[in-house]
Amino acid sequence: MKTRLLLALALLLAAPLARAADLAIGDPAPDFALPGTDGATHSLAEHRGQRGVVIAWFPAAFTPGCTAELQDLRDQAAAIAGYDVAVYLASVDAPEKNKDFAEAEGAKQVVLSDPGGATAKAYGVMGPGGLYAHRWTFYIDAEGRIAAIDKQVSTGTAGRDLARKLEELGFPKKP
Repeated sequence: MKTRLLLALALLLAAPLARAADLAIGDPAPDFALPGTDGATHSLAEHRGQRGVVIAWFPAAFTPGCTAELQDLRDQAAAIAGYDVAVYLASVDAPEKNKDFAEAEGAKQVVLSDPGGATAKAYGVMGPGGLYAHRWTFYIDAEGRIAAIDKQVSTGTAGRDLARKLEELGFPKKP
């Protein structure tokens, strides 16, 4: 009886994660409202109907891979800024830690914090134990639908790859 109860509980808890991990191109992107390193709260809804959104999830601030990823995104900020799209980095780190990380590395994009992990779970990026997010990047069109998901992000070329993907997907350029 106890085994069945535990199995049922495990299935109930895993069901939302399984659905989130199955997000696909064309699906509506889960909305979010997360604090950013600029002191503002950012949401998908604020951009809907106006511009696309990119959310580049990373595992943890101040780790070697995440630092390399942020540095390349910083170094490619001019190429990325040529597109009419909101670009956010995101992790499950506390806002204070992400703010320190962004300042230490001179980030040009806003870093969002999801310390409770609700948004990370909705996007299916939560790692085992809820301690970190997977390094996945979501490209969301102006209507709030997923245009692409990159699950093979290269930390050393993340910024260049992001700009190239925006071009490939036909995101509009700024006038």
